[in-house]
Parts: sequence; structure tokens; C-alpha cells
Amino acid sequence: MNKITRRQALGTTAGTLSALGLLGAAAHSATAASPAPAAPAGTVDEVFQGRRIQISPATGGGHHGGHHGADLPTVRIDGRELHVMRNADGTWISVVNHYETFADPTSLARAAVRELQGAQLAPFAPMGGAA
Repeated sequence: MNKITRRQALGTTAGTLSALGLLGAAAHSATAASPAPAAPAGTVDEVFQGRRIQISPATGGGHHGGHHGADLPTVRIDGRELHVMRNADGTWISVVNHYETFADPTSLARAAVRELQGAQLAPFAPMGGAA
């Protein structure tokens, strides 16, 4: 009658776990080798203070086309568009923070979230035009 010793059992278990670990690592590296498609440059999709901020780059023909002489990114907070403008010096302002300038649309959107204090954005209709 062959009995397995404790040492043999531990050795077999350790070998099995090592093999499973190597298989798992190989599967992980195969998955990591084919990453999900990257978002276009300039795209932001984040949650900040419980609010979803989405920024997509200017497309060259959107509703902002020609406004103040430049195409502007689309900035959304919880799916509602935040009207943004770019100043001549390259800083950014919005209808929520009209008298405070920001270096980029992301910091502008975060400041708008703080300023809104949980309130929803109201639809913005530019003067002389439809929403």
C-alpha cells in the first residue's frame, strides 16, 4: 500500500498552484496585449464629486462652429451641455463661472460642478438663436 507523505502532498499542491499561476499570468498578458480602443485625444469622461463630466474635442462643424471664431469642445455635466467660451489669452470661461478663468476645459468643468452644488444645468439658449 503506497501512502503519500505530507511532504509529497505539499510539493504536488505547490506545483499545481504554480502551474495555475503561470496559466493565469499568460491569460492576463494575452488580454493586456489587446487593449480596448483608446478615446480620441482631448476626450474626458470622468466622475467628479458624484457628477459625470464628458468633454469631446471640437469636430470642426458642430453647433459651436464659427462661434467667437473658433471651434470649441463639447462639455457636458450629467449629460447636459455646459456652454463654454475661449478667451483671446487662451483661458476658458463658462456660463456658470463667467468671471473666473480656467486653463483648460477640464478644470472649468470641475469648477462648474463645485459651483452648481448639486443643481442641474439649465438649458442654454444663445441670444438671437434657438437652443
